[in-house]
Amino acid sequence: MNAAIIFVLLLVLMLTGMPISISLGLTVLTFLFTMTQVPIESVALKLFTGIEKFEIMAIPFFILAGNFLTHGGVARRMINFATSMVGHWHGGLALAGVVACALFAAVSGSSPATVVAIGSIIMPAMVRQGYPKGFGAGVITTSGALGILIPPSIVMVMYSVSTNTSVGKLFMAGVIPGLLLATFLGLTTWFLAKKKNYPRMQKATWGQRFIAFRKSAWGLLLIVIVMGGIYTGIFTPTEAAAMSAVYAFIVAVFVYKDMGLKQVPKVLLDSASMSAMLLYIITNAVLFSFLMTSENIPQAMAGWIMDKGFGQISFLLVVNVLLLLAGNVMEPSSIVLIMAPILFPVATALGIDPVHFGIIMVVNMEVGMCHPPVGLNLYVASGITKMGITELTVAVMPWLLTMVGFLLLITYVPQISLWLPSLMY
Repeated sequence: MNAAIIFVLLLVLMLTGMPISISLGLTVLTFLFTMTQVPIESVALKLFTGIEKFEIMAIPFFILAGNFLTHGGVARRMINFATSMVGHWHGGLALAGVVACALFAAVSGSSPATVVAIGSIIMPAMVRQGYPKGFGAGVITTSGALGILIPPSIVMVMYSVSTNTSVGKLFMAGVIPGLLLATFLGLTTWFLAKKKNYPRMQKATWGQRFIAFRKSAWGLLLIVIVMGGIYTGIFTPTEAAAMSAVYAFIVAVFVYKDMGLKQVPKVLLDSASMSAMLLYIITNAVLFSFLMTSENIPQAMAGWIMDKGFGQISFLLVVNVLLLLAGNVMEPSSIVLIMAPILFPVATALGIDPVHFGIIMVVNMEVGMCHPPVGLNLYVASGITKMGITELTVAVMPWLLTMVGFLLLITYVPQISLWLPSLMY
């Protein structure tokens, strides 16, 4: 009964158009002060202790690194490198977009940042080469979603904060699924381009490829620094995030010189603004999680599901449907922070690996970012391409169906996610 009251209250507040973070906070405070005897001091204490985790510091640093890279010419050099490698295949420039998104995802940690950085450069080039605008938009919108699956990933950090799962293991688990999804999206792109005979580019010589690689090497080196540093134990994911922010600043301002020192304050301010928004959502989600736990709702759900005889297969199917539906009305950060504390105890009770469950949630978030009405990537792509959301939704459909098929594969073949972490840990 209490669970029903909480969720109805949350839904009503969200339907009024109120931001999710405020809806969460108001739901918690209204319930705590009218239905329970919880002292106000414990609520205030929870607000502070909830975001005192060291891992949360990684979020502002990864956002800052992503902003420096987006403005600092790294994306353009990655696109040139990707084009030199795959541009001569069917739909070469579109395939280069997929590869460039995968490379940029490995340094930024954010899907919208990946769509902006790669899409704003490659979309006009594709239109000039004679590709239909919808085709380019479909490629970039869905490939940009790799930003939260290929590590480092801000969404994985949030899942880690919500469930106390190792960030290092989650990052490791995202490598193979990320590369696999990039391959599937690339195959879909190649197949459609071949079928419709879209333009191909002249094959680059190995000398041209080497030059393109050398120019993009400073950006690509960040992948080695962050991932290599974490996996060799030189620094924690949070320290890696700080390192990436400093490195991205040096590369953008002093190495590539695409960004002047005068632009740095604006990048810092934009990053601080985005970090504050995410931290505010996290704070309210921590309160929501505290309310769930104090009312024993996750434990009650776990007990009910076990009593009904749900197995892993049926539970994971329900989770996927639930998360895809949530993706219709909420953005990824909010979904992970609200749903993870509720679903995680049930998953562990059924013997599902916490790291595998985290990857399932992240892939669901990716799909959610590419379909309306709240798909963040759709809105970002709409801003770049000047296409309507309805038109974009039709354009992304072939790749979106590929992603749904990939989601089922990841859900029911846990070895794809768990093989690499099992070697390292």
